[in-house]
Amino acid sequence: MEKLTPIVHRTPLLTSNTTNKLLEKNVYFKMENQQKTGAFKFRGASFKLMQLTEEQLKTGVITASAGNHAQGVALAAAKLGAHATIFMPEKTPLAKVHATRNYGASVVLTGESFQEAYEASMKRQMQTGAVYIHPFDDYDVMAGQGTIAMEMMHQEDRLDTIVIPIGGGGLISGAAVAAKHVNPAIKIIGVQASGASAMHDSYHSHNVKHSKSVSTIAEGIAVKQPGQHTLPLIREYVDDIITVTDEEIASAIVYMLERNKTLMEGAGAASLGALFAHHKQITSRHCGVIVSGGNMDIGNLPKIQRLAEKLHHSA
Repeated sequence: MEKLTPIVHRTPLLTSNTTNKLLEKNVYFKMENQQKTGAFKFRGASFKLMQLTEEQLKTGVITASAGNHAQGVALAAAKLGAHATIFMPEKTPLAKVHATRNYGASVVLTGESFQEAYEASMKRQMQTGAVYIHPFDDYDVMAGQGTIAMEMMHQEDRLDTIVIPIGGGGLISGAAVAAKHVNPAIKIIGVQASGASAMHDSYHSHNVKHSKSVSTIAEGIAVKQPGQHTLPLIREYVDDIITVTDEEIASAIVYMLERNKTLMEGAGAASLGALFAHHKQITSRHCGVIVSGGNMDIGNLPKIQRLAEKLHHSA
């Protein structure tokens, strides 16, 4: 954690009396939406680049991403004096493309999907020898994300549960290992979108499950398959994985906007959505929730509002 201290924000851990009463437990929000680049990804990218030699940094780094990982790698590379090349799908929102370029990275727009951008980035990596910075399936990246849990437990030593969103599993793997190192009794609960549930399905079936397609408003956790390195760690250190619907995610986004004046992206809202949906089953007195990011396209707010209203009307 000391390595990252000079360059990452020590984000706040906030609580809300209204939320505590509604959920019948003390809830603490780890505000990684206030991290540099607006998401936790900057931690893992920075820690990974810190492990590289001077020669590797000079050769440069490369990755593929449609969002937060791109910006995290771009800024980390700028801080550490490496050139970053980021492959992004052609339909990536221009705001994300511009933000990544503004951090100094070269952006290559290619392909219809993340998978096509990823394949193109791997081909370029083989040609250039640049170091590949995987968004989640890398032990150094996981270690960087684990600093979030370490900070939380320093900020509130009564935490008995942490609820964490899952895409490929880098965040929850690092956080779970770190948290259980400090307190082996702490419970770690993972959350996936029901429309992108490969890790949930793999965890509960004891086989590796892939999703043929994913569909969720939480694009930051819309991953089709578990990480090769993250899945074993999750099976060992995570106590349970649950899913949430898009309506439950949207309801959490609207709640935080209305009650706490805080913007969460879909992935960042998944944990709170799960807590609202399953708070009777999540037995905890002091529950941490990782708000993993806040980089949401404001143009999506009307859709978010409609989904939230749909949940309330069906309740």
